[in-house]
Amino acid sequence: MAAVDRVIAQRLESGVPLVGNVSRYIIAAGGKRLRPSLLLLTCGALGYQGEQRFNLAAVVEFIHTATLLHDDVVDASTLRRGNATANETFGNPASVLVGDFLYSRAFQMMVQAQDMRIMAVLADATNVIAEGEVLQLMNMHNAGLDEAGYLQVIRSKTAKLFEASARVGAILANANPEMEEACANYGQALGTAFQVIDDVLDYAGDVSVMGKNLGDDLREGKATLPLIAAMQRGSDGQRETIRLAIERGDVGMLGQVVRIVHETGALQVAQHAAAAEARRAVCEASLLPATPHARCLIQLAAQLLERQH
Repeated sequence: MAAVDRVIAQRLESGVPLVGNVSRYIIAAGGKRLRPSLLLLTCGALGYQGEQRFNLAAVVEFIHTATLLHDDVVDASTLRRGNATANETFGNPASVLVGDFLYSRAFQMMVQAQDMRIMAVLADATNVIAEGEVLQLMNMHNAGLDEAGYLQVIRSKTAKLFEASARVGAILANANPEMEEACANYGQALGTAFQVIDDVLDYAGDVSVMGKNLGDDLREGKATLPLIAAMQRGSDGQRETIRLAIERGDVGMLGQVVRIVHETGALQVAQHAAAAEARRAVCEASLLPATPHARCLIQLAAQLLERQH
């Protein structure tokens, strides 16, 4: 990861000072670096130690960071990773345009791999992520969204880059098709579990630990799995309360909604769904050669359910 961070720092350089300032601001804020870590661990599990893994790990982090910049503008977010968001600090226009810079810089770096399959995987993933963002936008304030529709959004918006990161690691290692598919399936399952837990934390987390505001999903009118499960399991009155909160994006109703989510056992429903995805990830990682890197992948999936931020 130190080598990846060096690549990131080098490739953030731009002749336009504001580009570098905004890029460094959001990347220096930290984050879990899960996607580049996933790519590196997959390479390690399959025996690839070439330098290109650092370049492509930086690519997936740039793609992820670009989506964060755009997301925060769309969602009017003010806090991320415990700091003011880039749009709050530099304004919406700068955030959108620097997000565009990071996307285009990522594609410049992809070309250096000189592998059309890698370019195809990452280009397709970037497109699917954009579609997922639009799909989520269309579903804002839609209290009728069901679990299948919710999963379609998060598998496009979040899990797709996890899947692509693991698949690229397998391609770099010249893995056979079955092993490549196992890596991609692991990434998709891990990314899905990660997002479901993220959505749980919006109603059960600690803002001082999470580094972002509780209730942001409700304010944005997002019908996430905890709310979908609460509407399925709640009384008519509880369903009506959640429906109104989603349709209005009324964060003032957060206390009532949190109470209903707890009373109906909706958090447990969502946690069980995340656990099922984590188990699926463990099963796929178990197909990899028994190396320390593969054990890390299994441990990562197992510990994901314990995350608090």
